Amino acid sequence: MSSVVESSIREGLLVSIHDVTPALEAPVRVLWALCRANGVTPALLVVPDWHGAWPLEAHPKFVQWLHTCVAEGAEIFLHGERHDEVGLPRAWRDELRAVGRTAKEGEFLTLDHAAATARIARGLARFTSLALQPIGFVPPAWLARDTTHDVVREQGLHVSEDADAVHVHRASTPLVRVRLDAPALRWSGRTTLRAWGSRLTAAVRWHTLRRTPLVRLALHPQDLAHPVTAASVAQEVRRWTRARRVIRYESL
Repeated sequence: MSSVVESSIREGLLVSIHDVTPALEAPVRVLWALCRANGVTPALLVVPDWHGAWPLEAHPKFVQWLHTCVAEGAEIFLHGERHDEVGLPRAWRDELRAVGRTAKEGEFLTLDHAAATARIARGLARFTSLALQPIGFVPPAWLARDTTHDVVREQGLHVSEDADAVHVHRASTPLVRVRLDAPALRWSGRTTLRAWGSRLTAAVRWHTLRRTPLVRLALHPQDLAHPVTAASVAQEVRRWTRARRVIRYESL
């Protein structure tokens, strides 16, 4: 990593809201309000057709809200095409990769280069029809084959992510992908045990990640479904945004 890049991300904080869809509009707006109350404009990871039943085109008021967020400085990411894995059987290797990570919501987990290209291209076409201009792509649950990052670059996007890092795609000769280590704070409120585990993990990582150059806060609307994770999210947003310099993906 160059010294210029190291300088740009030192003590940096990336904040994003995942699973942005009209199906989860109420908690998405709560997370947006929480971020804005703490002086942050988060990136929005938008799903074009949540579970194949919530096409953005059918919800113009929600799309208009997205445009309002963009006008206030939000960066837009494509976050899968439908987010779930319906019709995509997992092999045993896929099961191992997804253990504890998602309840069948890893849409890109099993997709090869061609299949990933088709879904990303369809998602981008829908965004274009809605005048949304994404900066990058993040696979649901950060689960995808490594070749998916190549697809992101080939489709003209500049940023992608996995569970451990941010990948910056630079248009140079030859084309360059820069991997920036960036651990992510995330929560799970699917059960009370997972909720308390998430809260404990977030509290520990406040101490263990203090000297990490780049950290991500990955907020999900489902985090608000359990009071334990909801309280933890609010606490961590407050203290991380006060302790670090919030940066935009564009700055990478």
